[in-house]
Amino acid sequence: MEHAPAWLINSLIYLSAAVIAVPLSKALGLGTIIGYLAAGMAIGPWGLGLVTNVDDILHFAEFGVVLMLFLVGLELEPKRLWSLRRPIFGWGSAQVVACTVLLFAAGLLLGTRWQVALVAALGLALSSTAIALQVMGERNLLPTRSGQAGFSILLFQDVAAIPILALLPLLGSGLAGGASSATPEPAQQALQALQIIAVVAGIIIGGRLLLRPLLRWIAASHTPEIFTAASLLLVVAIAALMQLVGLSMALGAFLAGVLLADSEYRRELETDIEPFKGLLLGLFFIAVGMSIDFGVLIASPVAMALLVLGFLGLKLALIYGLARAMGLPFQERPVFALLLAQGGEFAFVVFQAAVGAQVMPSATASLLIGAVALSMLLTPLLLVAIDKLLLPRWAHCDAPEMDEIAEPQAAPIIIAGFGRYGQIIGRLLLAHDIPATVLDHDAETIEVARAFGYRVFYGDATRLDLLRTAGAAQAKILVVAVDDVDQCLKLVELAQAHFPQLELVVRARDVTHWHQLRERGVMRVTREVFESSLESARCVLELAGHSPTQAAQATQQFRLHNLALFEQMHPHYKDRSKLIAVATQGRQQLQAQMAQEREARMAQASNQNHETHNANVQGEPQSQSQSQSQSPAA
Repeated sequence: MEHAPAWLINSLIYLSAAVIAVPLSKALGLGTIIGYLAAGMAIGPWGLGLVTNVDDILHFAEFGVVLMLFLVGLELEPKRLWSLRRPIFGWGSAQVVACTVLLFAAGLLLGTRWQVALVAALGLALSSTAIALQVMGERNLLPTRSGQAGFSILLFQDVAAIPILALLPLLGSGLAGGASSATPEPAQQALQALQIIAVVAGIIIGGRLLLRPLLRWIAASHTPEIFTAASLLLVVAIAALMQLVGLSMALGAFLAGVLLADSEYRRELETDIEPFKGLLLGLFFIAVGMSIDFGVLIASPVAMALLVLGFLGLKLALIYGLARAMGLPFQERPVFALLLAQGGEFAFVVFQAAVGAQVMPSATASLLIGAVALSMLLTPLLLVAIDKLLLPRWAHCDAPEMDEIAEPQAAPIIIAGFGRYGQIIGRLLLAHDIPATVLDHDAETIEVARAFGYRVFYGDATRLDLLRTAGAAQAKILVVAVDDVDQCLKLVELAQAHFPQLELVVRARDVTHWHQLRERGVMRVTREVFESSLESARCVLELAGHSPTQAAQATQQFRLHNLALFEQMHPHYKDRSKLIAVATQGRQQLQAQMAQEREARMAQASNQNHETHNANVQGEPQSQSQSQSQSPAA
């Protein structure tokens, strides 16, 4: 390895660290981000010291954030983005301004110079777009209200990073004594503004007029690797243009994605870029882990701990209040507040630029960068704590309170469980004016059912007293449609022990559940997806060339054979080897029977064609003679 190129050695180090750390982190229930961050700390300057050029890697890995925002933009059509303008500039500006003011005031109270306090507040007010969107995607939160609100605020932060960076030279010149040479001339400012407008306009116009014909021309070559190269070239070129004029690369990529969101190549672009995005995002998190300066942490651990806990606590309290003002669901507020409370990757850029502009000393910037990196490391850990400790207790806090069934019922049929299975039975009974008492223990399901006019009672059907109140002693039929297998078996045993007159109609979740019910003597058992699967199979047979009659007959034959086979398998369902042998024999018998019937149909069809042909051949002369004999009489 002495003569191996540096890029090969680094690639080996990064991939090895990721392959070891990420699966281990997932196995421990900590998520992928913790794994990447831990891998970065392990191979970084303060770990094994295998990689030292952290800044270069971090700048390269930021391209993962660019690709991620391009893909996010592909999911948002311009009309949908326009509909988000109010939360973007409303709640987004409220979050950035409120957090900045609060953190700035805290900095002033600690005796920090106002320039340093302002830049620190502006940088710490920003959140990690990479971690937030990654977590929202893993949890499928983007379509929810909190996901849309969080995305809007993150998008505004990307926009706000531009004026924050433009403000730094002004603060630096004021700190240095007001040297006019550091202040851009009005003409220079106007030229820079025109460049920004020209680049944004070029992206918009080019996306509308040039990109689609260009992609169409490239796709016509039928060379997948060239289309992938063109997809990456598109993102790289737009990011380079945006950086050239001092704008956010991620913002430009997002804008390009929005312009292509309603194009015919949207899915192909997503497919081509998704693998690169995942790898580069992983590299970005590894670089963040390497960038944590444990030297600053060791030199001033108390200051670092107070800084991290202080700015996280202030932002958490403020953003949670903002979530409450936005009317977000109670259970979604903790995750929403935590994802926006952490520091962000743009803070690294702000603090490094502040040192270059002589706004703050490098030691202060290192302390702030370390605090931001630690907050990004703590966020996934805190999410795990929220999931295990907080959310289970809050799961039903907003659920409507329900009174258990109290008045005795006298309907001849009881339905236990009113989910997707029980509702179909209830609707059919209602259509025939057959009364039924419906029990369910999920408050939200009951609220929805009552909104549609169904009479559903709240209660746990496995409780004997509630079952008596529901009229089980007088009823004739009990439909067991609860989802949980153990609850279902418990209810069946309870009904058999105390209400032997009840005819049980039970839904089996799977084959094992079916055998367990049959072992308890339940004869009317329906497997959950058996009949619907048969109906789909019948449609497939028709599409494959069978006539509707043949498809229906084949499906019904399979149905009867499968039911009979299950009866044969049931005595042996606890003996795996015997069960497999019976199932294999039954499958072979069905295949042989189907083959015989196909041969019989083909032979019958051949005979019919032969008889028809003979009849036609013999019928022609006879018809002629008949016509000749009949003509004189006519």
